[in-house]
Amino acid sequence: QVHLVESGGGLVQPGGSLRLSCAASGSIFEFNVMGWYRQAPGKQRESVAGVISGGPTTYADSVKGRFTITRDNAKNTVYLQMHSLNPEDTAVYYCMAVLRGTIFWGQGTQVTVSS
Repeated sequence: QVHLVESGGGLVQPGGSLRLSCAASGSIFEFNVMGWYRQAPGKQRESVAGVISGGPTTYADSVKGRFTITRDNAKNTVYLQMHSLNPEDTAVYYCMAVLRGTIFWGQGTQVTVSS
């Protein structure tokens, strides 16, 4: 069983930064894909960023140039560095991982961007 635990969410002012962390049980080296999704109130869950085991990354157009996803295999952790946050980034952010075709989710961490 894979467990993903997110942390780092909180309240930040517009233009601010946050770094989310996703700690995984077991070696993330085995995960084919890891990524971050988010869900705002009344909206569907959407992909934010992903990183494939070989290293390539993908980003939603809305966060390109502002968010960076990285993975630290030694710490079994994936990070999402977020800069220039705006109120539209407010959502619950979920970590996900794909292992041999099965998708696992974390419990989510709230990010609120407000003055």
